[in-house]
Amino acid sequence: MRAIRIVLLCFWLCTYTGAPASAHKPSDSYLSFTVEPEQLRAQWDIALRDLDYAVGLDSNADGAITWGELRAREPEVTAYALSRLQVEADGKSCPLTPDGYLVDSHSDGAYAVLQLKVGCPRDASALDVRYNLFFDLDPQHRGLLSLKSADQTRTAIFSPTQSTQHLEVRTSALLQFLDFAREGIWHIWIGFDHILFLLTLLLPAVLERRDGKWQPVKNLPAAFANVLKIVTAFTIAHSITLTLATLGVVQLPSRLVESVIAASVILAALNNLVPLVKSRLWAIAFVFGLIHGFGFASVLADLNLPQSGLLLALFGFNVGVELGQLAIVAAFLPVAFLLRNTWFYRQITLTGGSIAVAVVASVWLAERVFDWKVLPF
Repeated sequence: MRAIRIVLLCFWLCTYTGAPASAHKPSDSYLSFTVEPEQLRAQWDIALRDLDYAVGLDSNADGAITWGELRAREPEVTAYALSRLQVEADGKSCPLTPDGYLVDSHSDGAYAVLQLKVGCPRDASALDVRYNLFFDLDPQHRGLLSLKSADQTRTAIFSPTQSTQHLEVRTSALLQFLDFAREGIWHIWIGFDHILFLLTLLLPAVLERRDGKWQPVKNLPAAFANVLKIVTAFTIAHSITLTLATLGVVQLPSRLVESVIAASVILAALNNLVPLVKSRLWAIAFVFGLIHGFGFASVLADLNLPQSGLLLALFGFNVGVELGQLAIVAAFLPVAFLLRNTWFYRQITLTGGSIAVAVVASVWLAERVFDWKVLPF
């Protein structure tokens, strides 16, 4: 535990240096529709770093985008964005009219804010939204969509394979819960750093350390007990910080969170190669699970959900994360248990896989500390 505290302190000092808050969290934009008594309005928050890559905002190439530079490119930014968004209500096209151009901050940096009037009928019962922003430039990009009507909120996620979403204007609490659960499942499945951390801890779960070597466990109950401890510790830890962060009780800089998540993957992989923690891997899962919870919370925090729907969103999202996590474990454990006696599992999967994970996570760490972009994921 002392080694873990030292590593965390080092990464705090390395990453929290007063540098810009941007970090290599996935490329996201936030599209929010609000049903008002007289009309439908929308707000679209798009990361400046993504817009700079697409249309070029940094005119003097000094590495900093000013309000003047953003304002000067307003026509290009607006035209670029609106050409990649179409809205229909009950089968009829809704024109999008610019109604404001601002800048705001999210957990990972500055965003351009496009405020829009949406020319849909006031009594529309459903919206169909087609979204194609940045998919041609970044296949990992996501569009996070919310539709707010009175005290109800519907949500959805756009991706290259799911570029059209259908949302009912009026909905039930159950459908809202299912929306957020689906987002939780999707978030863990595309969170490669979260998945690699969990799988790297689980690799030795079907083994035990004897005579200085990894040896197979004798039976499935023993392997299952190891997995259960790790998954339970990780679940409890990230649920705690997911709740605290979403409710605004504790906030950490995105750059620090994303960097320490990458560091956790490295340490988990190195521990498989040079075991310092041999029998209590659940402790590693718990300690770093606290940090991973802040990473999960970034999606809900940036959606700017109303207080009336926050607890439902939090519960549904957390349930989705757990279901997605359990699906990964259910696919992993039977295969790992069957292969545990083989040279392939101990040498190629455990040793070779851990080396590969450590290399990838080291690149992630460098990207997040120095704000580079090397890997496409």
